[in-house]
Amino acid sequence: MKMGTLSQEQSEYPATLTPWLDKDAPVQLSYIGNIEILKQPLLGLFSSVKCPANLIIKAHDLAHKLAESGTPVISGFHSPVEKEMLSVFLQGTGSIAICLARGLEEMRIPSVWREPIERGRVVLISLSDGQVKRPTVANAEKRNHLVAELAQNILIIHTTKGGRLASQVEKWERAGKKVQILGGAL
Repeated sequence: MKMGTLSQEQSEYPATLTPWLDKDAPVQLSYIGNIEILKQPLLGLFSSVKCPANLIIKAHDLAHKLAESGTPVISGFHSPVEKEMLSVFLQGTGSIAICLARGLEEMRIPSVWREPIERGRVVLISLSDGQVKRPTVANAEKRNHLVAELAQNILIIHTTKGGRLASQVEKWERAGKKVQILGGAL
């Protein structure tokens, strides 16, 4: 498995990060897998941890459609709905970028991720150094922001009004990101 770090000076560093984040762009990204995936027009996926049953069903159906079409996706794949969608995407043929809110060093890669990583369909990326072993709220917010900046379009499966994700969505929209909400408006 290819593993490395990218700094802003390297040509492989995602060009989408610096225009949006300017001086706040991450100095370095760690990765495992095919870093070229980040150059594709990625669909960013987000969902709050608590999600109504009707949206879970819609998200599952949508995941199958996206997987069948080979749509490249990016997410933290941390909430239950996001994890379910990832399991569908792993069975498809499209590219997947998994952005983690923890360091990649010494991480045990789930066995279902290994083969897609080896085939070049999956890249794991992180802003965190190897000292960060578990996600924190602050790291999750940074991860979500990174996902949004790397995504060409953003799809929110569900967000709770007034919640952390909802406040991030408002920031992304103000910054000019195209955000669609599966469960309707905020």
